Amino acid sequence: MEDNDRAWRRSSYSNQEGGDCVEVAADLHAEAIVPVRDSKVPQGPALRFKAASWALFITELKA
Repeated sequence: MEDNDRAWRRSSYSNQEGGDCVEVAADLHAEAIVPVRDSKVPQGPALRFKAASWALFITELKA
């Protein structure tokens, strides 16, 4: 699936004006890869992380 065809969700820390934030593809477990992009440049490139690495990153952020 192409990144632009995915459903994206914005960080809960984003403001309504679209400030500095990231978006993550909503179908995180459909593939073993998690695309992440800059919400201000949705047509730009997306970083792609292994799902396990992304989950560990989020766990560490919450800790």
